[in-house]
Amino acid sequence: MNDYVIAAILGIVEGLTEFLPVSSTAHLRICESLMGIELDSGYWKMFSIVIQFGAILVLPIYFRKRIVDFVKTFPGGARGDRTVLTHPVGLTIVAFVVTAIPAWLLTKVIGKNLENMWVMVGALFVGGVVMWVIDALYDRDIPRRTTQQMEEITLGQSIWIGLGQLVSAVVPGTSRSMATISAGEMVGMTRATALEFSFFVSMPTMAAATGYTLLKSLRHPVTEGGSAIGAAPVGSHGWVLLAIGFVISFIVAYAVVAWFMRWVRTRGFVPFAIYRIIAAACLAAWLIKRG
Repeated sequence: MNDYVIAAILGIVEGLTEFLPVSSTAHLRICESLMGIELDSGYWKMFSIVIQFGAILVLPIYFRKRIVDFVKTFPGGARGDRTVLTHPVGLTIVAFVVTAIPAWLLTKVIGKNLENMWVMVGALFVGGVVMWVIDALYDRDIPRRTTQQMEEITLGQSIWIGLGQLVSAVVPGTSRSMATISAGEMVGMTRATALEFSFFVSMPTMAAATGYTLLKSLRHPVTEGGSAIGAAPVGSHGWVLLAIGFVISFIVAYAVVAWFMRWVRTRGFVPFAIYRIIAAACLAAWLIKRG
């Protein structure tokens, strides 16, 4: 298949799945495998992570007004009842740190599982079941949802969501959105609040991950036997492919975020849970058939 077509397809897949609770990592790996891309290719590993930055760049643009408001009211908050650690900005940083430090220490473990398709099968299935159960319990408990907006999130809730995001970092196929949204619902947040905070925590997390990967790209060029994650593109062709994936990922992701924010205000996550379970079954059948 033509490299430009591959880059465009992967950009679309990344944009569609990065913020939906279905796991962009699993979908990218599956698509790469179906298109004959070597999953241990240093360049394509780096490509997959950098186009995530194209998607994540959507968030500061989409939420620019909220970000400006939060910065203006830091640290006391709009009502003057917040502190450095309990203001939305501080809570976002706390959740990021809870995820980032352990994830950095577990870099080798994370890299080892990134191409394990059976791990993704299990994560897709278990994540789908967990999301379905939590969403069902949520519908029974709507009157007792105490956290109606980000300005009401507590420090404990922030730490809990950071731990949820850590699970998604370690186990490919879990989905960062699924882990953080479900974690938020478990501790009394409304769906919309859990989703918005999930998006805010994604910004520093993905920016740090992408920056770290790009640094590795410059320090560890491709070798004859391939390389670990972070191989820099060689020549203009590699950079053009990267640009195509980045731009398409951004455009598609912007549309998805706008749609998803409207969706969660009136509907739940059960359709995504069902999709995950079906996707896990299909992937397992394909792996068995492939031997």
